[in-house]
Amino acid sequence: MSSLGELRTLAKRTKAERGQPKARRKHRENKAGFFFLLPWLIGFFVFTGGPMLVSLYLAFTNYNLLQPPEWAGFGNFVRMWEDQRLWKSLEVTFLYVFVSVPFLLVLALAVAVLLDKGMRGLPIYRSVFYLPSLMGGSVAIAILWRQVFGYDGLINGLLGFFGIQGPGWVAHPDYALGTLIVLNIWTFGSPMVIFLAGLRQIPDMYYEAAGVDGASKLRQFFTITLPLLTPIIFFNLVLQVIFAFQNFTQAYVVSGGTGGPSDSTLFYTLYLYQQAFNTPMQMGYASAMAWLLVLFIGALTALNFWLSKYWVFYDD
Repeated sequence: MSSLGELRTLAKRTKAERGQPKARRKHRENKAGFFFLLPWLIGFFVFTGGPMLVSLYLAFTNYNLLQPPEWAGFGNFVRMWEDQRLWKSLEVTFLYVFVSVPFLLVLALAVAVLLDKGMRGLPIYRSVFYLPSLMGGSVAIAILWRQVFGYDGLINGLLGFFGIQGPGWVAHPDYALGTLIVLNIWTFGSPMVIFLAGLRQIPDMYYEAAGVDGASKLRQFFTITLPLLTPIIFFNLVLQVIFAFQNFTQAYVVSGGTGGPSDSTLFYTLYLYQQAFNTPMQMGYASAMAWLLVLFIGALTALNFWLSKYWVFYDD
């Protein structure tokens, strides 16, 4: 009897729980979700959101880290309009982004297509090609790159075998930016892996049907592979544009922190760093420059999303 009573009690309890309003159960689920999100939220507001708000306030002040900030209104933004080196840094940065990113994506896609053929030792090749993406932003690689493209570096050594005396690439204003563009293109491993994953998701039946119709491999690539891969191309494009605008380490190390020669490698982030930490330290002006960079990246990202409706294909 006791067992039967316990069963009846359990049944009543279960029925009562089932009869609880859906809103109450949803509230409990939301509380659990918020609890698991709490560490990330704390990290965001302490290390990202809070500093961003502080920098937004400092953008309207004169501040040098040593004295209290003084309100300056829009003075820093007016000064940016008249700063010729700032415009030069924007010119260098935009040239770097609009040249290096397309070449990087083309190379990454080409290598991904080759690796997608199922060659032997694919994991080894994939790791080797991905390695530059892990190391390309490091100080060690930037120092190595400076030596490779130096006057007595590896590139000029190879040209010497053919009787050609190359210039000091990183010390020449016409070639210094080109060496950094090549360095960025060399770090194609990350988008290559993403392209490779996208290629693996394209059904083979499309290629089989095209082969039956007599389409060549090149025709299949432009009529099947590229259209179905446009969402991945768009994803990589947005990411690489953002990363390229934020590039700092390579330009700082290769140019010795000066942006030379003749400001030919004066990236926007490098000039921002110079204003913030060189003497005299102008942290307020640098904060205003940082928010201008946010606006540039946000505008280009929004433009990419708007243009995507004309060329990105989604199968749904």
